[in-house]
Amino acid sequence: MDNVMNKYLEKAEVLIEALPYIQRFNRKIIVIKYGGSAMIDEGLKMNVIEDATLLKLVGFKPIIVHGGGKEISAWMERAGVKSEFYNGFRVTDAASMEIVEMVLNKVNKSLVEKVEQLGVHAVGVSGKDGGMLHVEKKLVKGKDIGFVGDVTSVNPKILYDLLEKDFLPIVAPIGLDDDYNSYNVNADDAAAAIAKAVNAEKLAYLSDVEGVLKDADDPSSLISELRLSDADRLIDEGIISGGMIPKIKNCVDVVESGVERVHILDGRIPHCLLLEIFTNKGIGTAILRDDAEKYNNE
Repeated sequence: MDNVMNKYLEKAEVLIEALPYIQRFNRKIIVIKYGGSAMIDEGLKMNVIEDATLLKLVGFKPIIVHGGGKEISAWMERAGVKSEFYNGFRVTDAASMEIVEMVLNKVNKSLVEKVEQLGVHAVGVSGKDGGMLHVEKKLVKGKDIGFVGDVTSVNPKILYDLLEKDFLPIVAPIGLDDDYNSYNVNADDAAAAIAKAVNAEKLAYLSDVEGVLKDADDPSSLISELRLSDADRLIDEGIISGGMIPKIKNCVDVVESGVERVHILDGRIPHCLLLEIFTNKGIGTAILRDDAEKYNNE
């Protein structure tokens, strides 16, 4: 009987620990960039959808921005189109762009379906809808890699309208240029641009990394909280290196634009969003301003 009661008490303690965060972020916008293994593994996919749905039900205003790189590669292989990358970006000619858009729209509607199954109304849109994502051609080290775009501006009206009507928006990262050509947009970049445009309280990146590590070979060296000045220093010292550098610089830019915190989370951990947002310790890395205050219960 004592063991049963202890389990109930532990559940109660979890709920009490979450309460200050629910109060603090009630009616606040949180942008979730959803990608990596959590998009492929069906169990992890459902965990992310459950997390986002719970955030919505307890008063948050989540917006999901998703990628789809692994599924795009799989469909291109089926179509006999070779996947080519340059400096980490998918080279996207006109034929490839058709596949990219088809797959991203397919992924988008499958996520809408899963949210709806949990009793929350979701609407899937692409960055083309309502002129949300305006882009220009991205040149990578001076090289033209096709229909890959840099976001130049965001029109958030459609997102505000959906949030106001109590929908959960799910965004596929496709944009339009001045000539109304469709462009593939890196999901990290799209999420960052959207978070800035809607003045989000938080931006959470779900990927296949634990967060920022002092030692890349030691998961226990996770840095739970990273101030902006520390981010610059760790880049200069070479502790943050390789592909993590543009991700961290992106995070720094988002925080400097007014978003309170950016979280880098390991999407391979079940319910990583809830663990990061509703617990004192958290599980990933939070990037924040040097003068940002700790929460009252931290």
